[in-house]
Amino acid sequence: MPVSRIILEEIIREAGDIALAQFKNLKNLQITQKSPRDFVTEADIAVEQFLKDKLSTHYPQFGFWGEESGQSADQLSRWVVDPIDGTHSFTKGQYFWGISVALEINQQLIFGAVYAPALDDYYYAEKGKGAWKNGQSITVSSETDLANAMIATGFACLRADLKDNNLQRFCRIAQKTTGHRRFGSAALDLCFVADGQVDAFWEQALNLYDIAAGALIAQEAGASVTDFAGNPGVFPEHILVTNGKILSQILPLMY
Repeated sequence: MPVSRIILEEIIREAGDIALAQFKNLKNLQITQKSPRDFVTEADIAVEQFLKDKLSTHYPQFGFWGEESGQSADQLSRWVVDPIDGTHSFTKGQYFWGISVALEINQQLIFGAVYAPALDDYYYAEKGKGAWKNGQSITVSSETDLANAMIATGFACLRADLKDNNLQRFCRIAQKTTGHRRFGSAALDLCFVADGQVDAFWEQALNLYDIAAGALIAQEAGASVTDFAGNPGVFPEHILVTNGKILSQILPLMY
């Protein structure tokens, strides 16, 4: 492993402290819009700048791609960062938002961490070494019947005004399942699949920084990570993550 897991956790948890300080003072939080229905706060910017500075200091050999600051010149070895995934939830005082940090080398995800400061849950994974939550190994659920499944999704596509907007897909799948959740953070949704809290998650019109860390955590916990057609891989535009056992049952409902 080219980086220290301990140092990374210290950095990410410190970034969480910065976010929590703002979260506890929402009445004074500065919020702007990057585009219609797409918010950014001073907390997003502060957390990303902190992560960029700290990671660049400890690991100058890697580039950086953050949601707010964009990509550095080095595209082959880079940190992929979403400083606050679930910004709208953050601004409303809800707990389902997280800091997502992944290390990508030659288009391979090597390390991923998602920290939910308001929940104090820290998920991480290293390629080939399993997935963990607060120091305990985690695995996907054992559910084998889609009819009994808990599923999660999101609607970034609505914010983007896409014609293929997930509403009909959600209705098809919701009618075939028992529980349905919309947490508002793709990074955490992926961790919830990894942890067995939900059995499947899908979303479309995302970016790599939304899902990079969570996708690796899910994979290392035993999840299937595919596109909507079942092709294995990490596809931000059409990502489907399941416990593997219900994949064949949910695929026919994706189109």
